[in-house]
Amino acid sequence: MMNFRQRMGWVGVAFYLLLSVMAAYYIFEVHSFSLERVQRAGTSPSAPPPAITVHGSLLPVWMWALIFLLPYLQLFLFLFSCTRADPRAVGYCVLPVCIALLYSRRHAAKLANH
Repeated sequence: MMNFRQRMGWVGVAFYLLLSVMAAYYIFEVHSFSLERVQRAGTSPSAPPPAITVHGSLLPVWMWALIFLLPYLQLFLFLFSCTRADPRAVGYCVLPVCIALLYSRRHAAKLANH
């Protein structure tokens, strides 16, 4: 049986993924699923427009990926960790928490050895 926090975690994950798909559709303007493009391609002899166009391409792709992918994955992993049964395990996937835990364990191991 899931508790309220786990249910809200799954709702958050689903809502986050839905918003991600909507944002990707808007940013990249995916026209390949459009009936208008199919009808226009059949009637006009000119070349069809590209299936994907990108807004804001002033920055290189790797910079866009760095700016958006790391925070996106961190928030997704945090929401996913909210779905765990153990409430103490929430947030262990977040990068600053992982780094702090690794440092504290390593520091504690060094003190135990001395």
